[in-house]
Amino acid sequence: MASLSLVGRSRAATARPIVVGSKNDTEGALLGNLISAALEGLGLAVERRFGLGPTLIVRSALLAGEIDLYPEYTGNVAFFSGTETDPGWKTAQSAYDLAARLDAARGLVWLGRAPANNTWLIAVRGAFARAHGLATMPDFAGAVRNDLIRLAASTEFVESPAALPSFEAAYGFKLPLSRIISLPGGDTAVTARAAAEGISGVNAGMVYGTDGALAALDLAVMSDPRGAQIVYEPAPVIRAATLERHLQIRGALDRVFARLDADTLRRLNAAITVEGRTAAAVAGEWFAAQASHP
Repeated sequence: MASLSLVGRSRAATARPIVVGSKNDTEGALLGNLISAALEGLGLAVERRFGLGPTLIVRSALLAGEIDLYPEYTGNVAFFSGTETDPGWKTAQSAYDLAARLDAARGLVWLGRAPANNTWLIAVRGAFARAHGLATMPDFAGAVRNDLIRLAASTEFVESPAALPSFEAAYGFKLPLSRIISLPGGDTAVTARAAAEGISGVNAGMVYGTDGALAALDLAVMSDPRGAQIVYEPAPVIRAATLERHLQIRGALDRVFARLDADTLRRLNAAITVEGRTAAAVAGEWFAAQASHP
């Protein structure tokens, strides 16, 4: 794999800085900083506009030309395009291909994706999972049928056909509402901690695949062998006009994102959410380390 080295930066002046945006979440800030570091490594001027808001706000800014690129997740294009029932969203390569094809019509280009699925998952308190042999969603389904599970999750996770109902259909179980603590927000930090600490009798929580606190909280993530969930792999999405002006961006960012597997993202996210470090510091340290290991 080619080096991420900062050596040999171009000194060519740019007419305007490349504006990098991000959503208002931990991983968005991390990825936004990594994108910015890679662009600056090419000698490009960068303007950071991180924490712009939720998905639709940042997406609108990209389409309007207010930002040039930002990190997005393949599966979100299913909802942008109203195609979330297409089975193509359930596997990594087809989800990426669908996202790239659908967004090309909007003047957007998907660069290389990270091999890390940040989809909805269910995690169980570690001690409970070990005691009952729970590691997969079929195991979890059996525990539900034995009335052993109490789940903390967002209202969206409980009600959206693409979330808990999709798990239930794929694995043949039905979790009664009386066994669910439903929260109005989608903050997995809350649901994960409820599961870890047994708050209100909860022993399972809605999480995302690359959440940083999973290991620190001793949570066992239930694997999804039947692919019940839409795939959400992160990748930079850039305006085609911007990429045409700076073709070198593709190779630089593809090299970065190819190295961001799920374990790496969980570790980097944990450095922010658990250790309390800034996203900029964590991203800078990781990027520098990669530069020294071609």
